[in-house]
Amino acid sequence: MRAHYRATGLAEESMAADPFRQFQRWFADASAGGLHEPNAMILATADAAGRPSSRTVLLKKYDDRGFVFFTNYASRKGREIEVNPHVSLLFPWHGIARQVIVSGAAARTGRDETAAYFRTRPHGSQLGAWASEQSSAVASRAELDRLYEDLARRYPEGEDIPAPPQWGGYRVRPEAVEFWQGRENRLHDRLRYVRKEAGGWAVERLCP
Repeated sequence: MRAHYRATGLAEESMAADPFRQFQRWFADASAGGLHEPNAMILATADAAGRPSSRTVLLKKYDDRGFVFFTNYASRKGREIEVNPHVSLLFPWHGIARQVIVSGAAARTGRDETAAYFRTRPHGSQLGAWASEQSSAVASRAELDRLYEDLARRYPEGEDIPAPPQWGGYRVRPEAVEFWQGRENRLHDRLRYVRKEAGGWAVERLCP
């Protein structure tokens, strides 16, 4: 299997002044391009011994402070972030021959921010956050369904559900953000923003 890329190139002079503005442009392109869940990103973490793990999570917001997702803090990713906050995010926009790779450190968002987002989730998703002890073993699907049904009786539709104490957001503050554009003959364009110690960003071109 081999795909041949013939997309328009990526030039330094076309890049935004910072990676957040550039991401905003590309995210708009991915959304307009009809990609399924363009906010889906692969989150890679590692434990204290350096053993990696990865999974797909959903980007829920981004701004000049970083990229935010929500999860159970007791999950595998949550436990690994607590001992090793250095993570990587990958947006695999294959349909438009682009990727974005974010490298940085993750830190918990404030509880007010978590509670505000939790209130926007569908009722069923709120119940699911309480029912699932994410990444822990469960006896059966029936047991998981029973936990959910018990919560549904306790919190019927329309009832306010508080955010679980073990559930919340992480914000990834980038140290580097790479924008990858597929090109012909595997000579892809890779332009990476690197945070400067004095403030601001430098842009460097990487060999494909």
